[in-house]
Amino acid sequence: MAGRSEMGGAPQHAEAEFQAPASAPETKSLALEELLPDIPVGIEAAAPAREPRAAVPSLRSARLVAVDGRRATIAWRGGTEPVEAELAAEVEEALLALALRNRDNVLVEVGEGERPVVVGVMQTRLPREMHITADKILVEAAQEVVLRAGRAALRLREDGDVELVGSRISAASRGLFRLVGRVLRLN
Repeated sequence: MAGRSEMGGAPQHAEAEFQAPASAPETKSLALEELLPDIPVGIEAAAPAREPRAAVPSLRSARLVAVDGRRATIAWRGGTEPVEAELAAEVEEALLALALRNRDNVLVEVGEGERPVVVGVMQTRLPREMHITADKILVEAAQEVVLRAGRAALRLREDGDVELVGSRISAASRGLFRLVGRVLRLN
């Protein structure tokens, strides 16, 4: 093991092998400003100029006082002074008329320097009465539909069974009244 240290490491003359050649060109060190000449130096360049942000509208609740076409009169929550507001394009006038009748609150979008815009109706309590008005109403269930009021009920089941239960059941027809079935059982 000639040429190695006692610990079994690298040869003792290893220093000479890793020295830089004498003919290597000397590199000139450049300052950072010289490498990036197009970037201005100084505090004023550190913070880029920003455009002022537009104010973001906020949402508030209000009590509906009156509705007249596409305009509404509202009173802000906690206030009594009436304020004129417009209806958002997607809000139907009939919905606002129903909200006025039910004394429901409305959700209003308010922007700085802009007229308030009613964007929806708020439901804050369970309704005591429900009105559904539409061109077509579809109630669909995978297994069962039950309509119940007190001791009267109507049940529609997925297998085709229909049950109608009540203390007194009346049926009337202005035209033909047909009862069709394989078996009709009366009591």
